[in-house]
Amino acid sequence: MHLSEKDVRAIATYARIGLTKAEVVSMTVDLNNIIESLKPITEYELDGVEPTFHPIADLSNVMREDVILSGLDPKTALENAPSHRDSAFKIPPILGGGDN
Repeated sequence: MHLSEKDVRAIATYARIGLTKAEVVSMTVDLNNIIESLKPITEYELDGVEPTFHPIADLSNVMREDVILSGLDPKTALENAPSHRDSAFKIPPILGGGDN
């Protein structure tokens, strides 16, 4: 067993996750199964393999230049809106209160 229930409780506390006793037991089993499933990775022969910090080592910046384009005017943007007020989309309140 890689992780004990004590380890799982410590991880849960660190992550601020409240776990019941049953959840700690279940999570311990699940995490140990995950760790065990990754065991084949440790069997690779990696002596002499240089670590990489990026999967495509020679790329330094792959972002395009910013290009300013004109946006939609409010009238066009609101053409298919089911409801709008002035130049804004009108949506029903999601937290209650407010006017429609």
